Amino acid sequence: MSFFELIHEDKNTGARAGIMHTEHGDIPTPAFMPVGTQASVKTLDQTDLLVLDPKIILANNYHLHLRPGEDLIDGVGGLHKFMNWDRPILTDSGGFQVFSLGIQKEQKGQQGKLVKIDEDGVKFRSHIDGSEHRFTPESAIECQHKIGADIIMAFDECTPDNADYIYTKAAMERTHRWAERCVSEHQKNISYHGYRQFLFGIIQGANHEELRQESAKFITGLDFDGIAIGGESIGYNMEATENILRLVMPFISKNKPRYTMGVGLDPADLLKVVAGGADMFDCVAPTRLARHGMVFVNTKEDPKRRLNIKNSAFAKDFSSISADCTCLTCQNYSRAYLHHLFNAGELSALRLATIHNIHFMLELMRQARAAILEDRYAEFINNWQ
Repeated sequence: MSFFELIHEDKNTGARAGIMHTEHGDIPTPAFMPVGTQASVKTLDQTDLLVLDPKIILANNYHLHLRPGEDLIDGVGGLHKFMNWDRPILTDSGGFQVFSLGIQKEQKGQQGKLVKIDEDGVKFRSHIDGSEHRFTPESAIECQHKIGADIIMAFDECTPDNADYIYTKAAMERTHRWAERCVSEHQKNISYHGYRQFLFGIIQGANHEELRQESAKFITGLDFDGIAIGGESIGYNMEATENILRLVMPFISKNKPRYTMGVGLDPADLLKVVAGGADMFDCVAPTRLARHGMVFVNTKEDPKRRLNIKNSAFAKDFSSISADCTCLTCQNYSRAYLHHLFNAGELSALRLATIHNIHFMLELMRQARAAILEDRYAEFINNWQ
């Protein structure tokens, strides 16, 4: 059986439904992946996740390398055993996080660099204790092998949204050379923990159309199991994201899953990239917004489809967050109660809001998949505009 099985393509849009097959379970697509950066989806435990029923979650190579370390995780048999999660996991390579360290340093106006990029890899300092570390394409793959995620990512240089042509071209070409090295390293041991790990390559090129297409041609020509579209633009700038998808999709095989990285600040963003042919996506926004009292709604009470439950307007609102939502929070608690919990600083507020937001995103994708299978995705997405 192949890794990715395309089930159906919507007749009126680029949306598609498929299944990714891994040894830890099947993943129906389109799929939103809750982010568990440090082997934990913030404020939730794995029993909460089982109720929410995501088919895959995401963790991060950079953060797990810093703590507790890939060797410790390897020693107990991999991340699934370490965190007691027997469903599929994807790990980001850490390229975006390393890139972000440089941006944060620059924005703070501090002297010196947390990040130094050369042809062989990246030297960086931990944001936790300042200790020095180094990632190369080979070490990033080796680290992810030890961590043991079902899907792992090639190590790339993430380019800023506003990067000029010369910088972007150099970064893209370096990403391409690193991609070849990642494939070579991965093929030395594709089943490190006794089950198959699948490697995705990442298309770069920022907002330069010529470079995006050049990168798409190169990355899709390598022996990757799936293709990701990366760079700061993706998810951060949705107009650019939709344009980039139009540019690169013609070069990506229909028989490989397509991953738009970092999409999900607004639930409607997921629907846009699905219409553009994307199969999977992740974003920290649903959990981060929840911790600040922002909860998603499927009505037009707010243009961004979310409410700030901390607002005084909800102090005496005894309705649920969303009338038709079946999550644990909406089935048992009112807006007024959540408002009280946040106002009182109760930790349960964070958990209940997160449960709702994660459920909201997962349910949206279940509904989107059903609409695709019935060739009514255009109608479905129009209800969100």
